[in-house]
Amino acid sequence: MSDEVLLHEADGILTITINRPAAKNAVNLAVATGIAAAIDRLDASPALRVGILTGAGSAFCSGMDLKAFLTGEMPMLPGRGFGGLVEAPPQKPLIAAIEGYALAGGLELMLACDLAVAGDNARFGIPEAKRGLVAAAGGLVRLPRMVPYRFALELALTGEMIPASRAYELGLLNRIVPAGEALEGALALARSIVANGPLAVATSKRVMRDSAGWSDAEIWPKQNAATAAIFDSEDAREGAAAFAEKRAPVWKGR
Repeated sequence: MSDEVLLHEADGILTITINRPAAKNAVNLAVATGIAAAIDRLDASPALRVGILTGAGSAFCSGMDLKAFLTGEMPMLPGRGFGGLVEAPPQKPLIAAIEGYALAGGLELMLACDLAVAGDNARFGIPEAKRGLVAAAGGLVRLPRMVPYRFALELALTGEMIPASRAYELGLLNRIVPAGEALEGALALARSIVANGPLAVATSKRVMRDSAGWSDAEIWPKQNAATAAIFDSEDAREGAAAFAEKRAPVWKGR
């Protein structure tokens, strides 16, 4: 792991920090490789339950490192795409903690996360068209699935930025917190997830993600197939017992 991506583990939460503050955390190949390795670690470790992606300093991420791009470097990995993330998000929940700019590839990294918490100073946009580029790391395909089509198209065609308040109104953010408190806000959200049954959390994410492509005829059979084992799990029995005994559950993940 390079020093351009920092990891911190505590209480079942893996915090992944893009550590290029002087470059507004622009993504180069080293960052993409580091994020990919962190995602592998998150999914592989039973002790880790939730990930947080954030940026060092005053910005979340300003997008692709254009200086590196001019030398021929592309911050993409086969099968994983831009930033080592956008084409292969983790199986476990991933929360974006955003201060300052989340622009271009930075916004696309946020779109690849499951949840998002932003400081009230944050600004969002896909300004690629201003540089003769296109938002091909999720901005053109994920964004119109999350906000009204006409608004997503406006962002893509004008390249203009919007403030955190507007992003929240459009449903791009779960929570807005005072500037400087995005990481703590994301940690609070992560802790509320870690308190729940790991099998239930993972299955809930998988069904919500996959069901977008199911036909009406497939919804119930596929959901039942994905969730049946949850009701027979040790964790389900533990959750019921803990409720009856008025105590906190002790999850086994099985």
